[in-house]
Parts: sequence; structure tokens; C-alpha cells
Amino acid sequence: MSVYRGIAVSIAGSDSGGGAGIQADLKTCAALKVFGMTVITALTAQNSTAVTDVWNVPANMVRAQMDALWSD
Repeated sequence: MSVYRGIAVSIAGSDSGGGAGIQADLKTCAALKVFGMTVITALTAQNSTAVTDVWNVPANMVRAQMDALWSD
């Protein structure tokens, strides 16, 4: 019997501070006993008070991440 109650895919940016984006979504998945998978759309340099830089992930890489998940 699986320890997970389901699967969720988060399509979001990555927050280096850990309080938002993919990192926060994965924390929520863990709390709900849901297996979390991710598609990262942006990388941010941020902390609890400011976002200092953002790099967008190219569309072809976002698509490649989604294709990899859907084909599994």
C-alpha cells in the first residue's frame, strides 16, 4: 500500500528563500501525503523581504519537463 494519497503537479517558479513557489508547493504536498512533482518556470533570487532577480525558463524547457512527467 502506498504512503501517498495521490499525485500533484506544481507548475511554478522556484523560490530560493523557500517560502513560495515550487518549494512551498512541495511542503504542502508532503503535509497532505501527496506525491509532488514539479515543472519549474522561473528561478528567483529572493529571501523573506525581497526578490532580487528572476530568470525565466525557456518555453521549450518548460514543455520538455511537462512531456517527461506525462510520459512516465
